[in-house]
Amino acid sequence: MTVFYWVMGVLIVGTLLPSVFYFLLFATTGEPACERRARTLWNVSRVFALAGFNLLVWGHVVFGLWQIWSR
Repeated sequence: MTVFYWVMGVLIVGTLLPSVFYFLLFATTGEPACERRARTLWNVSRVFALAGFNLLVWGHVVFGLWQIWSR
């Protein structure tokens, strides 16, 4: 699970920080390309966060059922 936490953390932070950077660029310059890139990276970051949470919950469910059935 530690590897999973690190991979998801790197993926989430790796898309969140550039999103913030491009949003700040958009806020200072008004360039629409920066807005599109910030919005896209933000959406990808949310997808990674929600997918990580979903995999975490269902992984615990499957592991719990496996422990119940293996007794």
